[in-house]
Amino acid sequence: MKRLKTFLLKFIFEEKGITAMETGIILIAFVIIAAVFAYTVLSAGMFSTQVGEEAVYKGLEDTSSTLEIKGNTIVKSDGSSCSSMIVNVAGALDGSAVDFTPPSDVDADGIADSDSTNVVTISYNSQTKYTDDLDWSITRIGKNDGDNILETGEVMQITVDLTGVGESIGRLKTFAIELKPPHGAVLEIERTIPGSLDTHMILR
Repeated sequence: MKRLKTFLLKFIFEEKGITAMETGIILIAFVIIAAVFAYTVLSAGMFSTQVGEEAVYKGLEDTSSTLEIKGNTIVKSDGSSCSSMIVNVAGALDGSAVDFTPPSDVDADGIADSDSTNVVTISYNSQTKYTDDLDWSITRIGKNDGDNILETGEVMQITVDLTGVGESIGRLKTFAIELKPPHGAVLEIERTIPGSLDTHMILR
């Protein structure tokens, strides 16, 4: 009984403290954990910022104009329907160079071949018809270095074959031609055919 009493008194009144070393270890552990969490948060924030920046630059690249029209648009006809359209294009100010290697059209149906290597595609659309990947050709005009790359300061004349659009382009017909470079905004050219067809018509 005496031993039990002694044990209970010792258990009740015994006081144990935490040493300074143990306290330091605990504080260091908290600091390390906080540092790990802080690094994780900062890394996630930096990654998000980088992704956001890339998205902004990509959006600017896709929406900024790469091509612009120089001068009037000329449409040729056979007296009953338009057969081709000629337009001069140049690179926008400080725009990137565009590869205007023309498509191939072995069967001469007015549509680019499926194995063609052109990167610029030209489409036709109206109220009743949409035709993609028309055949077209280029003529280098003015100062140029003789290749198919349209660079700043150069102008290229694009002749678009309209015989494969799938409908007749006659009097008072409104249609649009879309030049789609691999980068940058689409250049849309919308025109309306006058009330009478001539061999050559200038459409503004």
